[in-house]
Amino acid sequence: MTATQRRPSGLTIAAVRTRKHATALLLAGSVLALAGCSDSDSNTSSKLSPTPTAVSPSASSTVDAEGAAVIAAYTSSWDAQTAAYSKASSAGTDLKKNTTFKALADIEKDLSVMREAGQVTTGKPVISPKVVKVTDAKVPTATVADCVDTTHWTLIDKASKKKVPLPTTRLIKYVSTATLEKWGTKWMVTKLTAQEQSC
Repeated sequence: MTATQRRPSGLTIAAVRTRKHATALLLAGSVLALAGCSDSDSNTSSKLSPTPTAVSPSASSTVDAEGAAVIAAYTSSWDAQTAAYSKASSAGTDLKKNTTFKALADIEKDLSVMREAGQVTTGKPVISPKVVKVTDAKVPTATVADCVDTTHWTLIDKASKKKVPLPTTRLIKYVSTATLEKWGTKWMVTKLTAQEQSC
């Protein structure tokens, strides 16, 4: 969604462009992404049901460790997004440490829209991530399901410090999914998708 309307990748809501990214926040992209979504959209989306891959008891500790590493990388990405949206710039943040590919491109696009509109965010979103699946492959992948609560994440005009009016039909709490890849020993968020579904 655009920086003021519907982008959910970080706080990308500036232009209310319904972008399906984890950040369906209230900002340019994440904040803006879901700004155009209504609660009625939730009837058209299927709910995510976390069903971890079955593993043998001996492998459970390894799976738990991987799951914890995935959540840590995902949370770090969100922390960096929040910092970037608060100043409409990724400069000086840790965004690139755990975020890349489409996820990073979407966030940078949101930040650009926000800068042009003279908008930033205050506060922060509340996330509740759960690992849905970890796939062991040449390049291991993981899927995370989340409920992003943007109640206290606000898009404001940088100069006036006043709240930017957003559509009343936007989703305040929305389902978000993320795809991560393991590069060496490090998990990287490669895609964030804000669903047009409340949670």
